[in-house]
Amino acid sequence: MTINKKDKALSRKLVSEYFDWVETFILALAFVLLTFTFLVRFVIVDGSSMLQTLKDGDSLIISNLNYEPKSGDIIVVTAPHYREDYPLVKRVIATEGQVVDIDFETWDVYVDGELLDEDYVNFEPGRPMEDYGNAGAYPITVEEGCVFVMGDNRNGSIDSRSSRIGQLSEKNIMGKVIFKFRILPE
Repeated sequence: MTINKKDKALSRKLVSEYFDWVETFILALAFVLLTFTFLVRFVIVDGSSMLQTLKDGDSLIISNLNYEPKSGDIIVVTAPHYREDYPLVKRVIATEGQVVDIDFETWDVYVDGELLDEDYVNFEPGRPMEDYGNAGAYPITVEEGCVFVMGDNRNGSIDSRSSRIGQLSEKNIMGKVIFKFRILPE
């Protein structure tokens, strides 16, 4: 059986196309792996501590690339004395050197004497904000290299108000939430 020049050319073209597809797939896979290893991470919200802003099951893309914490940022952080390696989603209330004061009856939070405008808080009229036994500890100054965080669902969030979590080192911040989406329907 002889193979003519046309068949050889077609065969080479098919092999070349096959390797082009394999190369494209490998490059795309490498790009995705590098992106999700060094630039962004994927996290799923587990719990209700950030209601109404985030719901259980929401998917988050976070990044820690050149990140400096700022008041109001939603971050994913670990709390070594609470649940090591378990990511917590919280809002940065204050950063190092800032003074935090909380009125648990009115739910008012002050940073450096300024009342925060917190329209995102899941306020419960007629109930005081949970203080986790630390109501008398305020005002407090955030320690160097730390952040003070709280969940938006203040009466359903273990956060910096609790001695189990307290102020968290910036080293424990996995990243800032840059994108939210929902994979599964509610």
